[in-house]
Amino acid sequence: MAKHMTGTREDWLAARLELLEAEKELTRRSDELARRRQELPWVRIDKEYRFETDSGGASLADLFKGRSQLLVYHFMFGTDWTAGCPSCSMIADGFNGFAIHLANHDVMLWAASRAPLAKLQAYKRRMGWNFPWASSQGSDFNFDFSVSYTKEQEREGIEYNFHREPDSRPRANEEGGKGAEAQFAAACGVDASTFRRDRPGMSAFVREDGVLYHAYSTYARGLDGLWGAYQWLDRAPKGRNETGVWWHRHDEYDRR
Repeated sequence: MAKHMTGTREDWLAARLELLEAEKELTRRSDELARRRQELPWVRIDKEYRFETDSGGASLADLFKGRSQLLVYHFMFGTDWTAGCPSCSMIADGFNGFAIHLANHDVMLWAASRAPLAKLQAYKRRMGWNFPWASSQGSDFNFDFSVSYTKEQEREGIEYNFHREPDSRPRANEEGGKGAEAQFAAACGVDASTFRRDRPGMSAFVREDGVLYHAYSTYARGLDGLWGAYQWLDRAPKGRNETGVWWHRHDEYDRR
């Protein structure tokens, strides 16, 4: 016998129609939030940011590739890391499919990380990705957009996701004192403190009359909508069904 509530097809349809109204309301609210994002004031960018790309050195303006809009996923891959963040990797698995569609709708999608370009290129080959990925090594880009921090900032308290974290030391959870951060740090070849000095996020930029503006940024759970696997899990019968960290880089499942 199923442990979940069961019923007739008529029971299911009645409950489904009630849920449909709630889903429609959520869609309307999501549309409203999208409009509010687009109504945020633009902040002019006068600072020069430099990147290394497959095509050579580039400015932030160069990343637009002739489009008027630029979306940057701040991919966690620090300078000394041996591999990219498993969570960012799971999110980025979806980029290949839709980056070309965005590029043909006046929007360039890039990932950007502090790791040297050679490391990013090698990791792209490993993962089988072809979306554009820029190295921001040596630039203030990650620091200015609140996804990377110095050791001094870590000691003083990091400001991430629009609030100040009172304690930036690595935290443990209930799983035998070994939290997700420690697991992910080990998977990236660094300690937990080093891992925590890079964070995930995405930022949106726009170019108008030759001037660049910062339009939007989001972090942490604000990235849930970009995490395609979770959108599917939220529609699966058992939902996310999580008791801890279950995901890995897509080429690592068969090794476990």
